[in-house]
Amino acid sequence: MGTERISLVEAATRECPFCAEVIQARAIKCRYCGEFLNTRRARGLLRTPAQDAGPDEEPLDEQSEDVDEDDEVLFAATPSVFGLVGVFIKAAVVLAAAWAMAVYPIERWINAALRIALTPERIEMLGRYRLTLALGLGAMVLTLVAIRFLKLKMTRYEVTPDRIEWARGIFDRRVDNLDMFRIIDLRLYRSVFDCIVGIGTVELTTNDASDPVFVFQKLRQPRKLYDIIKKASLESDRRNNVVHIEK
Repeated sequence: MGTERISLVEAATRECPFCAEVIQARAIKCRYCGEFLNTRRARGLLRTPAQDAGPDEEPLDEQSEDVDEDDEVLFAATPSVFGLVGVFIKAAVVLAAAWAMAVYPIERWINAALRIALTPERIEMLGRYRLTLALGLGAMVLTLVAIRFLKLKMTRYEVTPDRIEWARGIFDRRVDNLDMFRIIDLRLYRSVFDCIVGIGTVELTTNDASDPVFVFQKLRQPRKLYDIIKKASLESDRRNNVVHIEK
């Protein structure tokens, strides 16, 4: 009985081909090193040279191209600056207002229009406050635009045959990934302005709990990305025997 119980436990586990830790046999991702186990590279490492190589074939460790095929990057890009056009327009309006506030003696106009009869000292004091407020408003707008720009350019997407990886963040850099076989549907959105400047948005519907809807924001060559993900997700479903059932 004891021997049979041990054999059942051993059959339900296996070693991770990357870190050699014991994991569940049905695991898709190693909980120790974080590597995915359903990729071509992992399957190649799990096969021994004797199993993989025939009499006229080279051992698996010499066939580096097949093992590294999973690492092939099909598409890599960062969001286009044209995605911030709306932010730039709003910032330009606020900066124009700040410039007008700094240049024109608004306090004198208000004093004359409302007939408040302010003393010259108070008018001069209001002028200093007006200039300070205008400079502070302009600096705040420029800072917010710079932060949005940095966040945009620090976001990077990479698409491989088995998953999508994206990195984001300025100071606290984060990297996440999404398996291709988890993609249920995808859509391509392009406005008239997007078509003119050559950008677009690709939205993915997935069964991933952390990212049920994933969006590639304002990228160049969106149609190419759409076709790559569509083909890669179908091939990943076939390799992993995944069937998506619509509810």
